[in-house]
Amino acid sequence: MSVDERREQLIAVALELFSHRPPEEVSIDDIAAAAGASRPLVYHYFPGKQAIYEESLRRAGQELSARFEEPADGPLSERLYRVMGRYLDFVQSHGPGFAALLRGGSVTASTNTSAVIDEVRRAAHEQIIGHLALPSPSPGLRLTVRAWIANAEITSLEWLADRSVPLEELRLHLVQEFVASLTLTAAREPALAAELAGFFAGERPDGPTGKLVRDLAGLLAVPGLADTLAVLAVPPAPDEPREPREPQDPQDPQDPPERL
Repeated sequence: MSVDERREQLIAVALELFSHRPPEEVSIDDIAAAAGASRPLVYHYFPGKQAIYEESLRRAGQELSARFEEPADGPLSERLYRVMGRYLDFVQSHGPGFAALLRGGSVTASTNTSAVIDEVRRAAHEQIIGHLALPSPSPGLRLTVRAWIANAEITSLEWLADRSVPLEELRLHLVQEFVASLTLTAAREPALAAELAGFFAGERPDGPTGKLVRDLAGLLAVPGLADTLAVLAVPPAPDEPREPREPQDPQDPQDPPERL
């Protein structure tokens, strides 16, 4: 192999090992054996395991960031559904190494590895903001998107721990959570609420948003729930203005003494 080919092979082999085992359980000897190389040869290309781990992680981060790229065609929730399919496939195939890093428990975590994860989060954030196609996204909306990304990250890592929920169900759940968060943010921001009509107009009944709306509508059939929600939807009556109180006579014996 040429120098570049050998270096790329070592990175690919290391990434495969780190994807299936926590990074602290992978040694230089493991990487050398998997690559069919000697331990000194690995050290010839990398000063240690941390260096090859960071480079492997950087390559994986680039791949994960690319999975958030999606053509701006079709309903928004269906675009996001396709993105989350690719994201969860990545999480599943790179589970142990990324779980150790994202949970902060890896001995190989460093400023460089944290920067890789932060870059992936920024790429995801900008891709989603771009798909919303708003001329001037508000700080509140940007915060909503960041919070949803963090939630998706935590939820997927929890799924890796027990896998009790079918992957397709988790995928739909995460997309519908985004739609719900977007709607809640619009309830607080009139400008976003005006844009939301166009968003819902582009959705389809068989898509993630259509299924969510039907589920929410089904809640109204629960005995007593619709009436309870109707009561909560009525704004409280404003307090009645009180009559101004007459100033008290300091000599009036009925007035309570002042407290010192």
